Amino acid sequence: MQARAALLNEPDQPFTIAPVEIDTPEPDEILVRIAAVGICHTDMIFATGAMGNAFPLILGHEGAGTVEAIGSEVTKAAPGDKVLLTFASCGHCRQCASHNPAYCDEFTALNFAAVRADGTSPVHAGGRQVSARFFGQSSFSSHAIANERNIVVLPGDADLAALAPLGCGIQTGVGGVLRSLGAEPGSTLVVMGGGAVGLSAVLGGVLADCATIILIEPRAGRRELGLALGAHHVIDPGVADTAAAVRALVPSGVNYVFDTSGSTAALAAAIGMLAPRGTLGMVGIPGALDAVLPLPIVAAITYGFTVRGIIEGDSDPGVFLPELVALFRKGRLPYDRFVRYYPFEQINRAFQDSRSGACVKAVLLLDAAASTS
Repeated sequence: MQARAALLNEPDQPFTIAPVEIDTPEPDEILVRIAAVGICHTDMIFATGAMGNAFPLILGHEGAGTVEAIGSEVTKAAPGDKVLLTFASCGHCRQCASHNPAYCDEFTALNFAAVRADGTSPVHAGGRQVSARFFGQSSFSSHAIANERNIVVLPGDADLAALAPLGCGIQTGVGGVLRSLGAEPGSTLVVMGGGAVGLSAVLGGVLADCATIILIEPRAGRRELGLALGAHHVIDPGVADTAAAVRALVPSGVNYVFDTSGSTAALAAAIGMLAPRGTLGMVGIPGALDAVLPLPIVAAITYGFTVRGIIEGDSDPGVFLPELVALFRKGRLPYDRFVRYYPFEQINRAFQDSRSGACVKAVLLLDAAASTS
């Protein structure tokens, strides 16, 4: 069938909206008509070509839409079902069997290679294969091919445009606090970076009933938004020694620091914010992929610090995403306050606004009937 996709023909170039041909789903595949898709920082990284993907390439990994066709082996969804798309996992490794699919043994191949395991793609354009299984979906397209393990079936009345961002960024921030760090009521939390993931972490801190939530963010507007979403204090890293500023608020140090910045300087400062047995969780991708965190070993031993990486907020999507959907519908997860919608044709403007910081979370609308309420 023919579809319409945002193609990247070369690294770090504007997207081109163009027709593509999508194959009939294989036995284990699902064809989804995309109604809306969020733009994530990971899309921006891969758009530069820094990860070595073959071009042309279709990105997008926060898709939401309606199932149009299924392969013969699919039992989880049926045509007409509304679904939320998220990251892919194998389902048979030890991590998947332990309900930790974000750490799937095959995560890199299934999510970053943007092709099937055999190197093929279900999408072609102009006689050329298009890399189109990014995060098992490549949802910057009117239609995407997914699998059972990276879809979650939604209620029939689900607002697809509103729920699209849950598939990666929101679950990473909220899950990073609730699941990865396991923040408990009365604990103290610092969030470094007030982008979509960081503000979602603030919301996670509210849900965890943290006694103190501190947002460190250079943009005044985002600091104000953080306070409106539930942060108790904000710090401008440009005018303060952040570790000293945190300890002025919490003299004994905080239980948890959640970093979205990827800045080695910020991460080094974060160590000085931790209380004994405190945990630093890292989700921010540094500018250099070989960046190294300098760790004061004696202090780490003396105070029992934990430093850990986090991906996808330790989400088990089949369990966690329905929880987030329910929280959003109850008004307890108001991430829609930092979402801005763009027509699909304005994808280049949406990327520009996301890169510049003019927009916190951009969501592209591919279906004119998609709700933005």
